[in-house]
Amino acid sequence: MTDLSAPAELIRPLPAAATAAAGASREKIKATAEAFEASFLSQMLKPMFEGLSTDGLFGGGQGEATWRSFLLDEMAKKTVAARGIGLAGPVMNEMLKMQEARP
Repeated sequence: MTDLSAPAELIRPLPAAATAAAGASREKIKATAEAFEASFLSQMLKPMFEGLSTDGLFGGGQGEATWRSFLLDEMAKKTVAARGIGLAGPVMNEMLKMQEARP
């Protein structure tokens, strides 16, 4: 039979500084995954507004066309802040797996 014991240096707890850095890295990965989800949502919302006619007393015109992308970006960010569509979690998990696989 083979010996399945692990060396002591692999079992010891991480120092507090390394744990804090890992937490900060995890928060950065979470923010990146949420930003990706918001960008994805913004692109998915764009076709929904392309054929929309907003001519009227307070709508339409060049100003609305100029600022519509900002409106879509904010709508997407608010959707992600309200738990989103569930895309950020899997993206974050994959990013963490990729980070762990790095030498």
